[in-house]
Amino acid sequence: MGYAARFAHLRRKERPLLLGIESSCDETAAAVIRGREILSSVILSSAAEQAKYGGVVPEVASRAHTDAISEAVRRALDEAGTPRESLDAVAVTYGAGLLGALLVGLSFAKSFAWALGIPLIAVDHIRGHMAAAYLADPALEPPFITLLASGGHTAVLYTKSYTDFEIMGSTRDDAAGEAFDKAARVLGLPYPGGPNIEKLAREGEPNIPFPKMFRGAGYDFSYSGLKTAVINYCHNKEQKGEPYSRADVAASFQQAACGALVERAVAAAKERGCGVIAAGGGVIANGWLREHLAAACRKEGLRAVLPEKKFCTDNAAMIASEGLVQYRAGNFADLSVNACAHIPLGKKGKQ
Repeated sequence: MGYAARFAHLRRKERPLLLGIESSCDETAAAVIRGREILSSVILSSAAEQAKYGGVVPEVASRAHTDAISEAVRRALDEAGTPRESLDAVAVTYGAGLLGALLVGLSFAKSFAWALGIPLIAVDHIRGHMAAAYLADPALEPPFITLLASGGHTAVLYTKSYTDFEIMGSTRDDAAGEAFDKAARVLGLPYPGGPNIEKLAREGEPNIPFPKMFRGAGYDFSYSGLKTAVINYCHNKEQKGEPYSRADVAASFQQAACGALVERAVAAAKERGCGVIAAGGGVIANGWLREHLAAACRKEGLRAVLPEKKFCTDNAAMIASEGLVQYRAGNFADLSVNACAHIPLGKKGKQ
């Protein structure tokens, strides 16, 4: 009998105590939730070390996770006041992300679950970002529109149920987070690009007419043209020896990049007759985006559900939140589950 099969007839609790573990990139994170209540959330980041190289180095990240994983879990349990024996399941990111980094968290979670004799839940990182909204509003129930904007994915989704969603539109090339990082690099800003562009943009004005986002049918995005426009603008100014405001470039890029997210999410909600737009992903931590999405929703009589900024970027509480969805559905993983670097949006990887 496989490990997952042992729990097929488990009497599942309404508010189980779950440990979440996240190690897909440069944050080693652990969190404990009871139902949708966050009891603890610990993040040990190697971002400062990665910044020396201008981005995430997989080997450096993997070694940092190895050093930090045990401490992150210990702190999460201590802060929650929860003995490990009280846990009902362990939820862990199995993909998508850096393969070596994922393996650190997944291997630890397997051992932890096996030692305690409790279910292991393998979580798709992107579904974790989507599930962060359930922590922001514990009463939130589908259907609603989900705006997903991260380093690897950008999409507008019609969330039909806790386990099923329809992709209404997605990016045709770069994701929003990628575009932020690439624009930041051209402006000479350090890693990570998103928060540094936002900081610089506060000093500037959005007065540069960068091209609007893809305007084809549906709700697709395209950030490649916008990214190229920023690069060309800066390079042309420099080659001609003309001065320009880096702050104005940042403000103009931010408005163009985030404005498209707001427009498409609101349009999708109106088309489907949904009264709620939930958001998830690291880009949702952007202050301009949060302010303008909330304002657009108020104008249209919609409600915006935005996770706290610290739960938009990579964290383990969101992984535990999606773990709760899978726990209630009885979707437990076997110990043979492997890490997966790439998981197509809308498709479940092999478990």
